[in-house]
Amino acid sequence: MKYEITASSHSNQDAVIFIKQSNIDFGTSPKTAETLPNPAELFLGSFAACMLKNVERFSRLMKFTYTKASLEVNATRLENPPRMDSVFYELTIYTNDDKLNSTLLKKNIEKFGTIYNTVKLSCNISGTINPI
Repeated sequence: MKYEITASSHSNQDAVIFIKQSNIDFGTSPKTAETLPNPAELFLGSFAACMLKNVERFSRLMKFTYTKASLEVNATRLENPPRMDSVFYELTIYTNDDKLNSTLLKKNIEKFGTIYNTVKLSCNISGTINPI
């Protein structure tokens, strides 16, 4: 599989990523540091999107239903060299379905998540799946 995106920025302004029919604004200047996502937050957003996509995918394969999934992701950044050191997630799945096997779902996300596997090559990932 191959992927392609484009992005652009202008001096003293912020930037935008163009993906298919979506435009994602992100901050590159101090004036929008509190209002637009920064590159580290976009990175964590990609990690979260991978996990949530796999919840949907594996709900079909594992034959469980859910009404909603929510995910909180926290990361620790090191200064020298600047990089993510650890990522922690808490995935909550809203379901009344007894067929949800959280342990197997976690194993499948860890084994088959493209972004998850890319991130785990460079930093520690830990987390929990909580059905509600």
